[in-house]
Amino acid sequence: MKTFISFLIVMLCLHQNAESQGCVAIRSMGGYCTAPHADSSKWQVSINNRYFKSFRHFIGTVEQKQRQTLGNEVINHQFTSDINITHKLNARWSYMIDLPIEANSRSSLYEHNNLGRFTTHSFGLGDMRVALYSWLKNPEKMPKFNVQLGLGIKFATGNYNVQDYFHLTDSTTRLGPVDQSIQLGDGGTGLTFELNTFYNLSERINFYGNFYYLSNPQEQNGVSTTRGGVASASSIANGSNVMSVPDQFMFRAGMNYLANKFTFSAGIREECLPPKDLIGGSGGFRRPAYIISAEPGITYSIGKVNIYAYVPVALVRNRTQSVPDQISTALTGKYTQGDAAFADYAVNIGISCRF
Repeated sequence: MKTFISFLIVMLCLHQNAESQGCVAIRSMGGYCTAPHADSSKWQVSINNRYFKSFRHFIGTVEQKQRQTLGNEVINHQFTSDINITHKLNARWSYMIDLPIEANSRSSLYEHNNLGRFTTHSFGLGDMRVALYSWLKNPEKMPKFNVQLGLGIKFATGNYNVQDYFHLTDSTTRLGPVDQSIQLGDGGTGLTFELNTFYNLSERINFYGNFYYLSNPQEQNGVSTTRGGVASASSIANGSNVMSVPDQFMFRAGMNYLANKFTFSAGIREECLPPKDLIGGSGGFRRPAYIISAEPGITYSIGKVNIYAYVPVALVRNRTQSVPDQISTALTGKYTQGDAAFADYAVNIGISCRF
């Protein structure tokens, strides 16, 4: 039982976002591991704060180092504070409500006619999510190994048409939608599936695994990608003149080592925005990509309070070919693949409390 309680403390701290480390528009997933409590607590409130700066451009797995040399790279600063509330109904069942608050900025030259480096912003509520969870077996009777399944709905509560001003000349600006990467929502109602599991090897060592998939059946949200301008013939032809509503998924696996009030974690993490959706069409503008990161972390537990920090460090960054890229390739006979900007690492700092 001591091992099981220690494991639950570790799992309760793992309420992190799965936003990608870059300008790939992967949305907040909130708390994706709702473990049961080994005490009488019925409620858990978690606040996770995530920050990253994306600036390294990739086409496929090849970094476009000339962008930084020339000084024309896109720089995104993205901060998300996820407020996650979980209620345990009984030993097996629980439900969760997640509310993300986002503050984003994006500086670039090309979006402002290369007149200089200017910045656009977005701030507000992101896409809210609710989910229902169940352990396959009663955790009190399965302290060594168990699997938890979760089904949820992601609502389009985040503004997916945030607008700001773009420079046309030294004295003229135009109001238009900001880039997809800093929009607060994707504009679609989605379905989520989660799988969480653990295995206790000993009193100090255990293993964990998490899988999350968001299916967005809606193909496009109707928001223009032209920043208030007129769409080009080529963007209309390949469908990139309107923003897509993409799927996304995340996978994590790793090991925890418990030492008194501290837990040290080491794992691997993959975040992906696929080029094609599981359900529905895949047209419209998106930056499909995947990021594989090493994910070290540390947690400090004080009674029913857990304070933690996790820093996923990017190992592989791959901007894959989108559907508009494929259409352009077919229309022109010339292979086309866009780029995306990624961060070197992300910082997750948060607190989790049980009541």
